[in-house]
Amino acid sequence: MHDAHVQPRPLGGRILTVPVAILTVLTLVGFYYIAKRYFFGIGAVANVNPGYPWGIWVAFDVIVGPAIGCGGFAMALLTYVLNQGKYHPIMRPALLGGLFGYTLAGVAVMIDLGRYFNSMNLLLPWHLNTNSIMLETALCVMAYVAVLWIEFSPAFLERFGLSKLRKTLERFMFVIIALGVLLPTMHQSALGTILAVNESKLSPLWWTQLLPVLYLISAVAMGYSVVAFEATLVSRGFRLKSELPLLSSIGRIILWLVVAFMFIRIGVIVLNGNLGLAFESTRAALLFWVETFLFGAAIVLLSTDRLRRTERYIFLSACALLLGGTFYRLDSYLLVYTGSPGWRYFPSVPELMITIGLVSLHVLLFILFCKLLPVLSNPPRQAAEAHAS
Repeated sequence: MHDAHVQPRPLGGRILTVPVAILTVLTLVGFYYIAKRYFFGIGAVANVNPGYPWGIWVAFDVIVGPAIGCGGFAMALLTYVLNQGKYHPIMRPALLGGLFGYTLAGVAVMIDLGRYFNSMNLLLPWHLNTNSIMLETALCVMAYVAVLWIEFSPAFLERFGLSKLRKTLERFMFVIIALGVLLPTMHQSALGTILAVNESKLSPLWWTQLLPVLYLISAVAMGYSVVAFEATLVSRGFRLKSELPLLSSIGRIILWLVVAFMFIRIGVIVLNGNLGLAFESTRAALLFWVETFLFGAAIVLLSTDRLRRTERYIFLSACALLLGGTFYRLDSYLLVYTGSPGWRYFPSVPELMITIGLVSLHVLLFILFCKLLPVLSNPPRQAAEAHAS
């Protein structure tokens, strides 16, 4: 367990390392293609077309990215809504992961929009289409990005010794936290609603009127999983004290979320008489079983207290669930989504490199912020062992 007096602190250490260098190169390659997109138009780098206007940038960067970035939202539910203060030591790194996940999703939207210069119309009431579910999604995500930066701002204030400003901000932080819980609930479910109104374009193995519920549950589960994933890598990579006691407790929550998700999803398929589609020789059936295997693996790996108390199984279950949730979103928005007749889509190399560049930037910034700002509160492993003795 963490000591109550342990405060977040900058990790310090060398900035220029081999992983940082590799991530920097991948980021620069991605930005090269982003620059090409803006100079020569979206058609110069992307294979999106009138039949498939949603390419890999939307399916992965905009749909998968915020779900993986739900760590801050998921931990806020535990730490602030359910008043479980023991989870507070991993709240700030979870918030940081969500901050970059959502911010870079917004960057990806600006890259994907053909007329990106019209995006400011979202802030002009006379241009708004209030009947569009995509409007609610866009406004919620924009607002949540601002909320995340404000919620994380105490780390900057602590780093630069602005204690008075931080105390002033803390008086109003309960409003920010409340918005930080409300907004993701709205837009994560709305991402499912967008598909729910496209019944004719989606396989019955995915389509259901409960898509908003399934998207929300899976997003929260992915949020807890990415917390376990990042905490394990950070503690191993930087030789910090393991967060296993907290992660084991979170593992039980993940288990019940995944069980609920699978119960609803499989139950709907059976009740609608579509289970036979899963046994046909189709790409949709294959992808369905890949998802089912990954979600099932997460359930098995978290099924007993003994497994949940093992860091390896917690990490593997997080990997399985993150992959399962990623496939669930990629499949429903791209791989089993039926575009207009006569059109096909496969991502181009520049599209893939832009996505890889944005993911690399996410990881790069996470490392730099942990080293330069008070994000992590778990002490080095040697110090923790000495304190315990």
